[in-house]
Amino acid sequence: MAWKISFYSGVEDQILNMPAKLQARMLKLLELIEKHGANLGVPHTEPMGDGLFEIRAKAQEGIGRGLFCYLKGKHIHVLHAFVKKSQKTPIKELALARQRQKEVQNHES
Repeated sequence: MAWKISFYSGVEDQILNMPAKLQARMLKLLELIEKHGANLGVPHTEPMGDGLFEIRAKAQEGIGRGLFCYLKGKHIHVLHAFVKKSQKTPIKELALARQRQKEVQNHES
């Protein structure tokens, strides 16, 4: 069975507003996740702790990140996407994703 991917409100637009090659790479990774699940391994996906995971897209225009969590069954919810400008994932981006993660996981129960 294929995985289901859903997006927090506005996240699809965040991906569609990324530079073209970065957007294409992110969409390709999401397709792979839909087929095989999110355990693609480094450098494509990486755990961020407390049930939060990162999708890593790289292209000439920079580095794109998507932050996601698992919901019941084969369901992945993409919480936030952004173009990374520094070496480390910015704390405000992580905080936003963690807040959304709590929201969608509490809503699911």
